[in-house]
Amino acid sequence: MLTPAEATARVLATARPLPTETVALPHAAGRILAETLTADRDFPPFNRVAMDGIAVAHAAWAGGQTEFEIQHAQYAGAPPRPLLSPRQAVEVMTGAVLPTGADVVVRYEDILLHDNRATVQIPPPEAPGVNIHHQAADRRAGEALLLPGTRLGPAELAVAATVGAAEMQVTRNARVAVVSTGDELVGIQETPLPHQIRRSNAYALQALFTHAGAEVSLFHLPDALDELRDGLTKILGAGFDAVVLSGAVSKGRADHLPGLLRELHVREIFHEVQQRPGKPLWFGARAGGPVVFGLPGNPVSTFITACRYVRPWLHAVQQPEGTTETAAAAESPQPAVLTVDINFKPPLTHFVPVRLAVDAEGRRLATPLRVGGSGDMMGLVGATAFLELPPEPAVFAAGSVWPAWAL
Repeated sequence: MLTPAEATARVLATARPLPTETVALPHAAGRILAETLTADRDFPPFNRVAMDGIAVAHAAWAGGQTEFEIQHAQYAGAPPRPLLSPRQAVEVMTGAVLPTGADVVVRYEDILLHDNRATVQIPPPEAPGVNIHHQAADRRAGEALLLPGTRLGPAELAVAATVGAAEMQVTRNARVAVVSTGDELVGIQETPLPHQIRRSNAYALQALFTHAGAEVSLFHLPDALDELRDGLTKILGAGFDAVVLSGAVSKGRADHLPGLLRELHVREIFHEVQQRPGKPLWFGARAGGPVVFGLPGNPVSTFITACRYVRPWLHAVQQPEGTTETAAAAESPQPAVLTVDINFKPPLTHFVPVRLAVDAEGRRLATPLRVGGSGDMMGLVGATAFLELPPEPAVFAAGSVWPAWAL
């Protein structure tokens, strides 16, 4: 039986970067950039006024002059006009071009304005440049601003707009089919009979994968072997990058999926991992088709194995060629301090849902939540991560440090 690390390596070995596509800037939010965006000019492109006030010559002010005649006003967006005399000042607005001849800006709060004259109420600074955002202080023309592999959030889109990137090359979103199985499951708008429950795993997986950038389609298939075969045949040939199945992968009489997938030419890469919850996890790939994840059907098992194995695969395939380090960073656990003792005797890696907090010393504290087994979906409510505890020791002491995977 594989360890989680060995299973992860086999999963990620199948990850191939998806093709790129061009999208308009308004539709690029959340996408992964597949090109380098560079500064088309200096940032800022001119000496920019950083405060409303007056622009003066520092030498005149430092030489004892405190009263300046207002020569004209300089507004943001207006062509620049120079300061003609050091005995004068230009009234300036934030964002305006600093007038040539001026090298310091005095805020309105520090002057008195009367009859077109400004009297400065504070002593001069030791050097010019105060309240000025100097040309190229942020970036120089030609400098790389955003690199391939960057997820495009609000700040990144603002940068793209600033350099005129009306369209961008991004990786195509992964196309994922989420397939729930089981005769005991009914739709969320149906009233279940006493022996039935409503489908829930599919919606948890849809939310998880959508947040990871995938386009998700939902399906449900019954346990009947012929219907399961027909449905899977269509789904496997529908152009998805990944098919994620929930349930029917263990060793019960109705757990048809492992054998059926082999029948449908999906090569089994592994079945069962040394872990709890989620030991029956199945993974395979079809030549020229999708990878297939067979997740155990209990909700805690389904969700944690999806976070631990499917989400890293999605991040990897949505990264451009040569940016695997970025994908690895996006799916790396962070150390957290266990707040209570945990006893776990089976020689399996143990995934423990926890709530993370940060103490006064900046340490990440992990407090386990009460979970009544892998079928207790309420045990995940409020969880922000899960700890990955190794097969040994049997007792994990409070104060010990373990890797925590974000949920």
